[in-house]
Amino acid sequence: MATGGSVAVKERDLFLGWLNRYGADRIILGADFREGKVAVSGWNEATELDLGEFIAVYRSEGIKMVICTDIDKDGMLEGPSLETYKSLKSKDKELYLVASGGISRMEDLELLEKEGIDGAIVGKAIYEGKIPLKTLESYILKHR
Repeated sequence: MATGGSVAVKERDLFLGWLNRYGADRIILGADFREGKVAVSGWNEATELDLGEFIAVYRSEGIKMVICTDIDKDGMLEGPSLETYKSLKSKDKELYLVASGGISRMEDLELLEKEGIDGAIVGKAIYEGKIPLKTLESYILKHR
């Protein structure tokens, strides 16, 4: 699998070419955002693209999976952007949505799962010992 974010914004035809060549099961849309707007180029460049609209456009082109990272929450261990993810999922129940940024405890994962979010990226919480690997492993095995 491959993820494309900035290229999906800056080089739409190239990204769509990958999507057509490799298929929606192998291409993931990366949608990094700040305050509801898509950000690109390693988060250094803000755009005026609305996150929901950006995802909807690529869904209409066949994208099935999206990784959404709230830039302001990434690495902060302050909880995920639950309302944003809930909103995206409520508008498109078939979207395979992976939440990223802010996850700090097992309860965050449980809240995301309760809202139908399909996956989460847990990085700093593991590194900082906030979520022990054994606990995470048990949770994953239990929810398969």
